[in-house]
Amino acid sequence: MPSLRQFFSHRLIWLALLVALGIGALFARTIWTIRNDEWSYAVQTNSNLARTMEQGLAWSLDSFDKSLEGVAREVARPEVWALPPDLRARVVFDNSLRARGAGDVLVLDAQGNVILDSGSLTPRRTNLGDRDYFLAFSERGERELFFGKPVPSRVTGLNILPISRPYFHADGSFAGVVVGAIRLSYFNELFGSLDLGSNSGVNMFRRDGVVISRFPYGDADVGKTIAGTPNLLRFQAEGTGSFVGKAALDGVERLYSFRPVGNYPLILNVAQSTDTILAKWRSSAWVLGGFAALLMAGCLGLALLFVRELVLRQQVSARLAEAEHDLRTILDNVPSMIAYWDASMHNRFANRAALEEFGTYPVPVRGRHISELLSESRYAASKPYYDLALAGAPQRFERTDQNPKGQPRHSIVSYLPDADARGVVTGLFVQVTDITERKHMENELFDEKERVRLMLQAIGDAVVCSDAKGMVTYLNPVAERLTGWQAFDAAGHTVDEVVSLRSPDNDEPLTNTLRAAIQCGMATPPVRGVLLHRTNGQRFQVEETASPITDRHGTVTGAVAVLRDVTESVVMAERMAHLAQYDALTDLPNRVLLQDRAQLAISQARRDGKCLAVMYLDLDGFKDVNDTLGHDVGDLLLVQFAQRLKAAVRASDTVCRQGGDEFVVLLPGLDGAEAACHVARKILASCDAPFALAGRLLQVGLSGGIALFPQHGDTFDALSRHADSAMYAAKRGGRMRFMLYRGPDAEPEVVLAAVDAGQDP
Repeated sequence: MPSLRQFFSHRLIWLALLVALGIGALFARTIWTIRNDEWSYAVQTNSNLARTMEQGLAWSLDSFDKSLEGVAREVARPEVWALPPDLRARVVFDNSLRARGAGDVLVLDAQGNVILDSGSLTPRRTNLGDRDYFLAFSERGERELFFGKPVPSRVTGLNILPISRPYFHADGSFAGVVVGAIRLSYFNELFGSLDLGSNSGVNMFRRDGVVISRFPYGDADVGKTIAGTPNLLRFQAEGTGSFVGKAALDGVERLYSFRPVGNYPLILNVAQSTDTILAKWRSSAWVLGGFAALLMAGCLGLALLFVRELVLRQQVSARLAEAEHDLRTILDNVPSMIAYWDASMHNRFANRAALEEFGTYPVPVRGRHISELLSESRYAASKPYYDLALAGAPQRFERTDQNPKGQPRHSIVSYLPDADARGVVTGLFVQVTDITERKHMENELFDEKERVRLMLQAIGDAVVCSDAKGMVTYLNPVAERLTGWQAFDAAGHTVDEVVSLRSPDNDEPLTNTLRAAIQCGMATPPVRGVLLHRTNGQRFQVEETASPITDRHGTVTGAVAVLRDVTESVVMAERMAHLAQYDALTDLPNRVLLQDRAQLAISQARRDGKCLAVMYLDLDGFKDVNDTLGHDVGDLLLVQFAQRLKAAVRASDTVCRQGGDEFVVLLPGLDGAEAACHVARKILASCDAPFALAGRLLQVGLSGGIALFPQHGDTFDALSRHADSAMYAAKRGGRMRFMLYRGPDAEPEVVLAAVDAGQDP
């Protein structure tokens, strides 16, 4: 490159470079020396801290272990268990168990049950047989001190470190476990005296990688494992030392100084962030480096002055050539025809598309008049636009002509005047863009949109569309009828205002399916709800589904909901469900509903030790009413009797029309036959007043039979047969009376007759 050759041809430049490099090397060595000193100090300090912490922890654990060992020795002696509870507790648990940070000591039997508690003479009722330390002794045969996995205490809820030893029977068999606990907060208090800086702290692990304490990071990582990580493998392999590594839990690079804790399977490390260690060094390095850079820049600055002008000139020349090439390349690859014509309409520039249109490519047309390149008709049609543009008025219009193959072609034409500083037009920028394909797509889109509009207006379901923000964009006529909103009024309102479904059960608002489809990007399952008309308050039962609208990239741009009016279907279903369980004439429960309630009442009576009664009733002389006055009057009699019958019983009782003039009454929750007779008396009394039928007053009586649970049967079928039998006995015995079933070999007993309806049986 000529500029570089000229730059390096000056001796002053070489001298300046050598001086600058010397300054840089001197400062770099100084900065590196400072870094090594900082690092060595950090390694030594962290190693000393790790050793001090390890010695303190080992002493505390030795004391706690000796206490556990003493407890295990005492509980293994049979004579200890013969002592009174208070004396046994004093013998087993000594004062050394009350070390700082230590919790209660528990003695577990071979099944994991707590049998001794240092905190109370009455052991807590719990089983710890599922703990890892218990399984280590009972299943894997461990015989020495074992550190369990940190767990929350079942009493206090605080994280603890279980430490345990087994004890054995005289024959050497496993007898149980002595377990104590150290609160993890104790370790945090112990480590809290250190201030190692940001992202630094003290960690303690079990040798298998289970995290016991990480200070000051809290208890979020307690119980996690770093087994198999590079850091733990080095801890396990080297035993003690220092190294730099990234933490498996948070990925921060730290200097680790680590040691085992006494003879226990624990590893303690002091982990200081490398960023914290080198923070002060980096600050110094920036200052020294900046000063060195300033000196080096001063040396080179003088040298740069000699060649700056030459380099700038060469760069400007190269950039102009590059810009001209880039402009030509860009314009030749633009799909539009682009050209520039001077004020006399002679060409000064034309891109490749324009040359191909003129039919001269690759020969340029610079200097040629536009009339030489266009046909006479095309030139005559375009000349008025040229003249207007040369007069200073920009022109933009659409044009339709034919392409070289004779097919219709649509174009957008722009004539932009180019004026100098005085406002005189010196030429025209001309751009012609072929929009034939776009026009074709617009026509197809219009046809498709029209078909969709007609289809949405013709379907019988309501259709509501919204944009991605949940604003309504369209309602078809059915949607207008159901919601009470006009399409032009609803546009711009939220879907929650226009389509708000409520629960048919409690009238609570339901989740808007349109918003749900927009948020999840998936079609929603059908939702049944009540839609309230905006103006007249009419309520429609509807079933709504919604689906998201996505563009070709899968981005949700809106949603469409379809609401089907199911009001008549719901009413019909409710009516059919009612007719399936109620008599069409009297609106009393039919035999199907009666059997369901009877089964439930029998189960309840059997559970509560109560009694229930089944009554069979039959109107006396009903056939004569039908024969003399007609079936319409007979139906009226049945309706009036049903009303009197319902008024004579409790709300919890069930009155059923069995068929014809036969009725069944179910009386649950009775204390005995006397309560049933009381209801029978009220039923007889309800027939004292004559019935008003077809302008006549008729006195109609009844006969009834009663069967009791459990005296007369333990199933509804048995009770029905026996009550029916008692009713027919009442009809044979003179009518207008109730008889109580007494058994298969005994005649029913008259418990109430019309003559003594006011007396107790």
